Amino acid sequence: MSETSGSAWAQGAESRGQISLPERQVSPWWALSRRLLLALLILVGTAALVYFDRKGYVDNSDPTNTISPIDAIYYTTVTLSTTGYGDIAPASDQARLVNAFVITPARIAFLVLLIGTTLEVLANQGRQMFRISRWRKSMGHHVVVVGYGTKGRSAVETLVNNGQDRESIVIVDPGQAALSDAHADGLAVVTGDATRREVLRRAGVAEADQVIITTNRDDSNVLAILTVRQLNPDVYIVSSAREHENAPLMKQSGANSVITSSDAVGRLLGVSSLSPTLGSVMEDLLTYGEGLEVAERDLLVTEVGKQPQQLPDQVIAVVRDEKVYRYFDPVVTQLARGDRLVVVRPAKELPWAPRPGTHDEELSTDEE
Repeated sequence: MSETSGSAWAQGAESRGQISLPERQVSPWWALSRRLLLALLILVGTAALVYFDRKGYVDNSDPTNTISPIDAIYYTTVTLSTTGYGDIAPASDQARLVNAFVITPARIAFLVLLIGTTLEVLANQGRQMFRISRWRKSMGHHVVVVGYGTKGRSAVETLVNNGQDRESIVIVDPGQAALSDAHADGLAVVTGDATRREVLRRAGVAEADQVIITTNRDDSNVLAILTVRQLNPDVYIVSSAREHENAPLMKQSGANSVITSSDAVGRLLGVSSLSPTLGSVMEDLLTYGEGLEVAERDLLVTEVGKQPQQLPDQVIAVVRDEKVYRYFDPVVTQLARGDRLVVVRPAKELPWAPRPGTHDEELSTDEE
């Protein structure tokens, strides 16, 4: 949710949980030009067909009964527009068959182009309903991001950069600005208030693997956490908190992890003030794609039995039996099968800086 729309969220803006999927952007001038070109092609093609078969037509207003190119164009326009004055008419069997099986479909196509705007709106609505239905069937094990402001966009960017498919990310936000921004980024959006059960149901929270809550109000975050946890007791919830004292309340409400944004920014500001070099390193770790990154990976078979300090990666923590140990903890002096490593590594592999675990190596969890 955008930071400027906190009041709209708090007031429970009118929302019905409307789902909208991103559309391909097409220039309206291109769409109009294409319609005009198709209409012109139908006119020219039909006029040429009439003139080619001119001997099969009679002109009641011309004593010589001669069909000229102008007569063919005139007949085509009054026929395709369904005006039909009747002064020129097909007389031979061949001309009548051509009118029945060629010019009549052309007339229908021409009329469709004339009322194309209305039909296109209806078609778009039908297509959108079909896409939403198909999207619902394929949705599952996805990520729901509540709020698409600065924090929400950064979270989505991090997920995408780490391999998450954009089609498996759903945004929930009541703001039109967030709707436009998310669609521009190719994301599905449920427009509505995330404290409402129906809105979260439409976002598929019950089948989601993770929910990230990034609204700009702690009270809204707590309500959203409670509602999400009620719909899906097993989902992993990450929430932001503006104030540090609200973090325990969010965890008590059901959040698995709470990031205190003001404290995090304050600490980074303080570190940068005391040590600009350390501040730049911390910023590097938090920025994806360049320099260093913090990542979690499986232990490789070749690394079983080694000490964390002996690995090419800079190991900072070891996850064992769902518990996190610092690399110097005596419990993880020797790495064991099933361990997961939290490492600092190059964001991009370099010849002198390998990235173990990214080359389809055999993992310690692959063997019984």
